[in-house]
Amino acid sequence: MLRFDDLQLFVRTAETGSLSAAARLLDVSPAVASAALKRLEQQLQVRLLARSTRSLRLTPEGELYLVHARLALQSLEEGRQQLVGSQEGICGVLQLSAPSDLGRNTLLPWLDAFQDEHPQLQLRLLLADRVTDLFREPVDIALRYGAPEDSSLVALPVAADNRRVLCASPSYLARHGSPRSVEELHQHNCLLYMLHGRAYDRWRFQDGKREVLMNVAGDRVCDDADVTRRWAVAGRGVVYKSWLDVAEDVREGRLQVLLPNWLGEPTPLYLVCAHRAQLSKAVHLLREFVQLRCQRLLDAAPWR
Repeated sequence: MLRFDDLQLFVRTAETGSLSAAARLLDVSPAVASAALKRLEQQLQVRLLARSTRSLRLTPEGELYLVHARLALQSLEEGRQQLVGSQEGICGVLQLSAPSDLGRNTLLPWLDAFQDEHPQLQLRLLLADRVTDLFREPVDIALRYGAPEDSSLVALPVAADNRRVLCASPSYLARHGSPRSVEELHQHNCLLYMLHGRAYDRWRFQDGKREVLMNVAGDRVCDDADVTRRWAVAGRGVVYKSWLDVAEDVREGRLQVLLPNWLGEPTPLYLVCAHRAQLSKAVHLLREFVQLRCQRLLDAAPWR
């Protein structure tokens, strides 16, 4: 069986015209280089190089074999590069769960761009505001707001600085005015969504060291947080949502941030999975991809 390093030594020696120079290029001793050439000639049963104390040249057989040796090394290098390329690329199926609003209005175009970069990857997306059971349901990873209560789950931060913000549409504010304090929320129609099985009607704010917890009420509640945001855009009331969910609406003027001097409740976004073995290369790349885009939205957040 011909050895790869023997072929390398032969080709480098022919190219440099010096056994010692080839040995230096391949970081081996002259004795090892000489033994490699002898081994190759013995296996081929021909003399490849005519050597003397002062010169070294290819024999006719060596010139003939050099062409094949170079082609063999080139083919092996091309094969190595293809293997590296297949390892760098990602493929297979990635099953992802995400909150409804974040998924539909923010994550979807990001996933399109991510899949364009990795066309061999197949995505299966589950959108739900309920907490997905990562041990029972066909989901590899989940994007979730808030750190998981189950300590056995693996949670990696994606947007640790995210917060909720208070918003309303220009049309609603034109009819009802803008609240001048968190206490005035009692005078406004607060649009609610379900969180952990109950209406999320206790809104927390912070002004410096002072924290205020407001019990709010309104005429609409939905178990889909995306619907609540749509009600707010339609001018039906005030909404208290993750900045990542409403950043585009604010940028486009569909919603306005209210009471920007009051910090909303921290709402960090995590990537969660059941086992560390599920943190594949595709998962790490997706996390980095989403993390970068979340940071761009957070850079424009009102508390910055």
